Amino acid sequence: MASTKLKAWISAARLRTLPLSISGILVGSAFAYYNVFAIENNSEKLLNSIELNFSYSIADNVSLFMFNYISIVILALITTLGFQILSNFANDYGDGVKGTDNEDRIGPMRAIQSGIISPQEMKRGMVITAILTLISAILLIYVSLGIDRLLVSLFFLALGIAAIWAAIKYTVGDNAYGYRGLGDVFVFIFFGPVSVMGIYYLITTIVNWEMIFPSMTIGLLSVAVLNLNNMRDVQSDKKAGKNTIVVKLGLSKAKMLHYGFVIVAFICALRLTGRIYFTQYIANDIGESWMLENENINLIAFLPLLAFIPLLIHLIKVKKTTSPALLDPELKKVALSTFLFAVLCCVSVWIISSF
Repeated sequence: MASTKLKAWISAARLRTLPLSISGILVGSAFAYYNVFAIENNSEKLLNSIELNFSYSIADNVSLFMFNYISIVILALITTLGFQILSNFANDYGDGVKGTDNEDRIGPMRAIQSGIISPQEMKRGMVITAILTLISAILLIYVSLGIDRLLVSLFFLALGIAAIWAAIKYTVGDNAYGYRGLGDVFVFIFFGPVSVMGIYYLITTIVNWEMIFPSMTIGLLSVAVLNLNNMRDVQSDKKAGKNTIVVKLGLSKAKMLHYGFVIVAFICALRLTGRIYFTQYIANDIGESWMLENENINLIAFLPLLAFIPLLIHLIKVKKTTSPALLDPELKKVALSTFLFAVLCCVSVWIISSF
């Protein structure tokens, strides 16, 4: 019985969604590393004018910078995973008590739907996860910003609280925004700009508007995953009164929207990698850029674009698919392709930064 309950909790956490949730953190932290260490290794100096998390020279404290960098990234990953698991628990609870998860639904059976976990137990799990995630978020903010940047710290704390609210209110309550077709907007904001630009700022304390391009790539691909999920569940959602964008537009128009998400994501990724290929960029207030000397190393900048090869095959599959039920396997493909893009960003900037 205990093992059955544990398996139900693990299932409710939806482990297959977790790689997607941390993709933005990986991308933002990778480019934060890049914009510091690529400069050091190629211009034979660290830019001491960058005010990171310390008041002293980075050149004399590389090991200390790396310690803080790794600490911030680990705390950000833990916090993000907490938000995602909380969202999954809340989704299971909200759809379970509303009856949206029923025999008409396509995909794996949810925890409350199966009866193994009661709504009261799921609600208790949500409260515990929310508290632990908030503690992790506070630690992240403290390690990143300390107490000197009070207003900025309060802003990030407010973002953390908003993320917890968004995770819960997606399907929970009478005014759940997921039932009004607003889930796509919130997924884009929190998986894209908040995740990518947020971690970049927490590491560098610099607002770099170039980061809008990778944040849009991650945000749009994350929305594509949700859109696929909603296309798969369009019939059961319509019966349950869950008015997603797909229910409002219809399946054929939702497919066109889906193509748009992936294509625009690719354009943003191409803009980002092209920028790296031609110039080494850093935050605008530093005002320095230079050409990488080794053109072969330059080509590594385009490595993340390989993640769009399976996405192109995916779009062809979506176009040919007429039954929503057949879209279920495509969810994993898009989520893992997004994660692959993030991993390849990490690999490419590490290689470039090493030369």
